Amino acid sequence: MTYSQGIEFLYGLGSFGIKPGLETTLKLAALSGSPHRSLRFIHVAGTNGKGSTCAMLECIYRTAGLRVGLFTSPHLCTFRERIQVDRVMISEDDAARWIAELRAQCAEFPDGAHPTFFELVTVMALGYFAEQKCDLVILETGLGGRLDSTNIVTPLASVITNVQMDHQQWLGSTLREIALEKAGIIKEGVPVVTGAADPEVFGVLADVARRKASRLIRVGESDARTLPIRELPFPLMGDHQLINAAVALATVEVVSPLIPVPARAADAALQQVQWPGRFQVVRPGIGRAVVLDCAHNPAGAVTLRSALQKQFGSVLVTLVFGVMKDKEWTEMFKILVPLAGRICLTSIRSNRAVDPLVLREHCQQINPYAEVLVCADAADALRQCTNDSLVVVTGSVFLVGEAMEALGLSASQASERGLNDTSPRP
Repeated sequence: MTYSQGIEFLYGLGSFGIKPGLETTLKLAALSGSPHRSLRFIHVAGTNGKGSTCAMLECIYRTAGLRVGLFTSPHLCTFRERIQVDRVMISEDDAARWIAELRAQCAEFPDGAHPTFFELVTVMALGYFAEQKCDLVILETGLGGRLDSTNIVTPLASVITNVQMDHQQWLGSTLREIALEKAGIIKEGVPVVTGAADPEVFGVLADVARRKASRLIRVGESDARTLPIRELPFPLMGDHQLINAAVALATVEVVSPLIPVPARAADAALQQVQWPGRFQVVRPGIGRAVVLDCAHNPAGAVTLRSALQKQFGSVLVTLVFGVMKDKEWTEMFKILVPLAGRICLTSIRSNRAVDPLVLREHCQQINPYAEVLVCADAADALRQCTNDSLVVVTGSVFLVGEAMEALGLSASQASERGLNDTSPRP
């Protein structure tokens, strides 16, 4: 199997949809020799910030000298971003080899029980990390926690960054219901770290942790204010990233009896950690800034607005926006559209994308003073903004990936970005 054939096979798994539950993943992992049994994990769930927190944890442990696997989703440009060892993406040859092996094992499943995209990719990552003899794996959930494919592992620590409204069609219509799904990653006797600030959410997590006899460590703004990293260069911008850093450092402390990390290694790591597309500021010319941010729900939009106001003040922005139909984009508009003097609404290469003509009507209702343009794609939108001093690209991981390609930050992988449509979250 070639890599391109492997990608084509992964696309075909989209027809099996999303099937929450662990039975299929456990069976597929068993057919692969149960690779998760030989690995150590930190398991990370949450509505927002879990990818950044994973990136920080990976960098800290790698800087401390460990060989670290990193499993995240979705990807911005290439599928291989999802599976990394020491921040090196799985090679095309290794990806093709593992896809071929797992495709053969799919024959062991009866009709109606075929592994989904995310189930297969989860086992693929676990097998690859075991093969690479990783000392530790930072494992991000795909959707929720309790029934997420990654929840077949028993970690050294569980992390729940926060719980906010998102994916209600899968996780529940209230914060309490969603919190219960996220809390499903808490294992018997395994410590859990959270940055959840909402009292109702924390109450749910505390109740589950108590029943599981798991130590619960809560990280808040006061912890972020006292971080040593505040006095050091920190490449991830925004106060929300300081909360994520505090969660990461608290996790390192909890795990330290098993994997000690010198404080100097943690400080050094946080000064060099990178996580593209999360309030990433690109300066394509003198006096110009383009902010790339994957905010795709109202809570993410609030965080983005706060970061923009702190970093750039009250200056009007040019907003480049595209979004998926299953997102609460009307609420996102209320948060972001008033910040804009100019708005470029763009199509996204996905069947789930909202028609920009529909978006335009809502923009004009919320901010009738802004200039509103409808653009063919991210590249077209960025061309329209060539002379604008502050451009903000947000609303969808798809859109940010397209913008990165248009800005020359990544080679074009449009054929792989569409795989996000078959994964548990956009």
